[in-house]
Amino acid sequence: MFIYLSKKIAIPNNIHLKCVSWNKDQGFIACGGDDGLLRVLKLESQTDDAKLKGLAAPSNLSMNQTLEGHSGAVQVVTWNEQYEKLTTSDQNGLIIVWMLYKGAWYEEMINNRNKSVVRSMSWNADGQKICIVYEDGAVIVGSVDGNRIWGKELKGNQLAHVAWSPDSKILLFGMANGEVQIYDNQGNFIVKMTISCLSNATGAISIAGIHWYAGTGGYVEPDCPCLAICFDNGRCQIMRYENDEYPVCIDTLMNVVSIQWNHCGSVLAVAGSLRAANQDKEFNVVQFYTPFGEHLRTLKVPGKQMTGVGWEGGGLRIGLAVDSYIYFANIRPDYKWGYCCSTVVYAYTKPERQEYCVVFWDTKNNEKFVKYVKSLMSITTSGDFCILASKADDTQPQEDADLESGSHARYVLILCNSIGTPLDSKYIDIDPLFVTMTKTHVIAASKEAFYLWQYRVAKKLTALEINQVTRTKKEGRERVYHIDSNPSGASEGSPDFAKAFTATRDPICSITATDKTLIVGRESGTIHRYSLPNVVLLHKYTLNNRAYYLSLNCNSSRLAIIDIAGVLTLLDLEVRSSGEDSMGNQASAGDPSKFERKDVWDMKWAKDNPDLFAMMEKTRMYVFRNLDPEEPIQTSGYICKFEDLEIKSVLLDEIMKDPERPNKDNIINFEIRSLRDSRALIEKVGIEDASQFIEDNPHPRLWRLLAEAALQKLDLKTAEQAFVRCKDFQGIEFVKRLGNLQSEPMKQAEVAAYFSRFEEAERMYLDMDRRDLAISLRMKLGDWFRVLQLLKSGSGDCDDALLEQAYNAIGDYFADRQKWVNAVQYYLQGRNQERLAECYYMLEDYPGLEKLTSLLPENHKLLPEIGQMFATVGMCEQAVKAYLKCSQPKAAVDTCVHLNQWNKAVELARTHNMKEIKSLLSKYASHLLEKNKTLEVVELYRKAHYFLDAAKLMFKVADEEAKKGTRPLRVKKLYVLAAHLVESYHEQVKTSQQSKAKGKKSEATTALAGLLEEDASSSDNRIVDNAWRGAEAYHFFLLAQRQLYDGYLPNAMTTALHLREYEDIIPAVEIYCLLAICCTANRCFGQCSQAFIKLESLECLSPEQRQQYEDLALEIFTKHNSSSTELFPSSEGADGKLPTCIVTGLPIQEYQFWMCSVCKHCAQGQEISKYNCCPLCHSAIA
Repeated sequence: MFIYLSKKIAIPNNIHLKCVSWNKDQGFIACGGDDGLLRVLKLESQTDDAKLKGLAAPSNLSMNQTLEGHSGAVQVVTWNEQYEKLTTSDQNGLIIVWMLYKGAWYEEMINNRNKSVVRSMSWNADGQKICIVYEDGAVIVGSVDGNRIWGKELKGNQLAHVAWSPDSKILLFGMANGEVQIYDNQGNFIVKMTISCLSNATGAISIAGIHWYAGTGGYVEPDCPCLAICFDNGRCQIMRYENDEYPVCIDTLMNVVSIQWNHCGSVLAVAGSLRAANQDKEFNVVQFYTPFGEHLRTLKVPGKQMTGVGWEGGGLRIGLAVDSYIYFANIRPDYKWGYCCSTVVYAYTKPERQEYCVVFWDTKNNEKFVKYVKSLMSITTSGDFCILASKADDTQPQEDADLESGSHARYVLILCNSIGTPLDSKYIDIDPLFVTMTKTHVIAASKEAFYLWQYRVAKKLTALEINQVTRTKKEGRERVYHIDSNPSGASEGSPDFAKAFTATRDPICSITATDKTLIVGRESGTIHRYSLPNVVLLHKYTLNNRAYYLSLNCNSSRLAIIDIAGVLTLLDLEVRSSGEDSMGNQASAGDPSKFERKDVWDMKWAKDNPDLFAMMEKTRMYVFRNLDPEEPIQTSGYICKFEDLEIKSVLLDEIMKDPERPNKDNIINFEIRSLRDSRALIEKVGIEDASQFIEDNPHPRLWRLLAEAALQKLDLKTAEQAFVRCKDFQGIEFVKRLGNLQSEPMKQAEVAAYFSRFEEAERMYLDMDRRDLAISLRMKLGDWFRVLQLLKSGSGDCDDALLEQAYNAIGDYFADRQKWVNAVQYYLQGRNQERLAECYYMLEDYPGLEKLTSLLPENHKLLPEIGQMFATVGMCEQAVKAYLKCSQPKAAVDTCVHLNQWNKAVELARTHNMKEIKSLLSKYASHLLEKNKTLEVVELYRKAHYFLDAAKLMFKVADEEAKKGTRPLRVKKLYVLAAHLVESYHEQVKTSQQSKAKGKKSEATTALAGLLEEDASSSDNRIVDNAWRGAEAYHFFLLAQRQLYDGYLPNAMTTALHLREYEDIIPAVEIYCLLAICCTANRCFGQCSQAFIKLESLECLSPEQRQQYEDLALEIFTKHNSSSTELFPSSEGADGKLPTCIVTGLPIQEYQFWMCSVCKHCAQGQEISKYNCCPLCHSAIA
């Protein structure tokens, strides 16, 4: 940062000031002094010129009001910014709260304890409470509306200072003897603070100031020190929180009167006086420190006694109360910023985030990209790239950190492009306090050593390839040198960070580099010059002052140095004689020019002229050509770049007021005098004289200016010469093309187009009746709306191909902006089917897409894409249509499979004789079976007409369910379903045979062939032949029980007897138990006893169960005689086995009976008439 005094305001009648306070939000300055003096001032910049902003704008007092009310000397003034109140108190203990009403300040409240004097007052961070401390130990906490919240007497203590914590939970009280005590916000004592900065300090001490930064502007670093306590003897400590055991301690070596943090807690101002080394008199100074105790600057202030210090809200100015004056000093902060590739990169802190917010603001298109970086240290830019230096985050993996050293690298350099994309990074151990970069190298220096990294940027590599490039060949791309070493340029191995930590007596204080030279400045004033890329120490120069900023001109012949006091000097680096060069490493005085400027805080060399540079001196920018200044320009911008006789400058102060919304008005371009003069000459005097002037002051930019002016006047000869001088090949070609044109208006139109005056050029073309040229101009510009207008406006026919091209281009315009509806209209007119399909898909207009499919000719290249579109949204039928239309049955089948439309898939595979459908099915089936989804597999096979496979699985499921002992009705249903599948299989075989035979043979032969084929193919005869057996078994099992419970006992017994044929399906135990019950109920004990005999002989019973059956039989047959010798009656008829009625379970004796068309089972005519469905297979009765 740089600071200089800019203004002073005198208080009338020489009344001495005691205190000053600057309202951060509204900008009012309150100052109190002797004899009840209290004034409120406000500085406002008044200017009509839009370019003059910030500090460069002249500022006047827009308010200067004396507040009457105090009689004694006003000792304390403090602002409540949230509620726009001012609180003041004087030596008599009178407190007044002032409020702003219609632009003036009035008393709102008054309070006087009449016992003691107020030593300090402090509002908390949200402006709700004020704490007032009196000298006699009394403490009062009041609310913003004037009510007292609590009061307390701290007995035996003389109070001097008070401060709130940022969260308003803690109060710090500073005692007159230098102690600091910590209380909670209710006034209960917690603990005494340890003051470590006062170790070995002697004599009486008092506190000069306590300021606890409330975090309103964010923090420089996570966990940043923010509580500053300073003593009058110059000792100061900065703490992270109230009981921080390791505070930052500073000895300012001055008598301190007041301290204050700036608006974002990054700079602490310590005001007081310093005794000169050799004189007795003291002089006033303000010292500036970072929160980590590093000294930034010293500002000397005239006058006898400084009494107070106050920062402005934006941190750009500071007010100092000295004697009967208020001095204002302007501050040029060290923003973290850079400029690369028309992008301004800047960083700021936000209160809600711990990281720095780094903004990459592209000033051309006004786009911004934001990146968050923890503990950012600096931003350095060069060319198209930018380096962000920050402290390494412990939590992140560090691939290229030097892991052999056993410790994590502590810092990281990130190489970014101009939109903030990280391209590469390096973890390093040395603290990158100073960073500079060239087109090929990044150089980072700590106080003791500097580190070189030869970065590579792959222009057209993917991120993966970039990573591989960075993995290879690490050696030779990173090197470390200690400042006291004497590098000879010999190639070294991998960088040795260990040697970089050796202390040095003369630390590095600044660095800069160009492609061939590296300059390192040291605190003693010595400057080292090294060659790049192989680092060799070429020369040492000795200066009188310590360099703060170094910069080399474009050919590395001259070095500009701004020292710590803001004095700019120049040093010529040209080697003078070879004799001295051999002794180059001995310190020798450089060739100091007589040039010197004071109060300089920024400078930039021109990129294209070694004798041209611009510099900022206070609020003026000077341009120097050969050390002669041009007249200054009022501005307070930071210089981005100086090229082509133009200076681009950015008003960072304005941007930082609202960093989230940077405004293009804050980028200012200044033309230097030779460019302005040439332009004036061309306009006022003429091309000849201007040409002579430019000949004397040659510069490509001036030649270009001349060439353009000559073109305007159609002076082609001069234009061509000028284009040659500024090496503009396109310009030369253009002039040649103009020379070949005959008509004058034609030339003028071409020139207008060259200077981007397209409307004018188009008008000229149309006036010459050259609509075709106007159209081609608009086509080049991509203004297709105008092309369409021009095409339609012409009389006669217009070119259809052009018209279609225009329609399609406008369609593209809308499609790029995702306005699909508009795009469709134009694509329809332009007959662009590819883009139409895309638009329909985006609009989810599937009927439109279907229509398009039907309109397209067969085998059109768009059809597969449309098929894919339909497939992605699950529209199988339409997808298949599209695929079949372009002869891609395989894709159609794949889509069906993908969408689980297996029947369709099989059908297609059949029609197109595709072999792989079976394998597809079995793959999918096994996949489902693995997941135990048997029924889904059955459904799959059924849909794919693989009925036999489905039936096999279904029988398996039914058998398993039967084994589990599931409800018999469910098992019957499963068997019926399995049998139905077998019937479908029979039907399938039959139809396939018929289609093969095609009516040549009789039906009988066809049926026979079908049966033979079945026989040959089915290895599973049981399933095919006796498909209904399982269903029958469970049907009769259920029927017998139903008959038994309904009281049809003989029928029940007959049905149960019939069940004996199904022992292979229903467990024998269950059959014979049921039979025994039916026989007993029907009092047929003969059959019953046979059933018991059968039961007792079953091998599957355990001895206990067998014993139970025997006991039961004994019990029954001791009571009832089982003499009936008739064995189980047989259902045999005269003509062999009789069919069983599926309704009653009885054998059918008649010749006339009903047979089901599906399951081929029989029933008696009169019985079945009561039913609508077949009792066994549940198919409808015709």
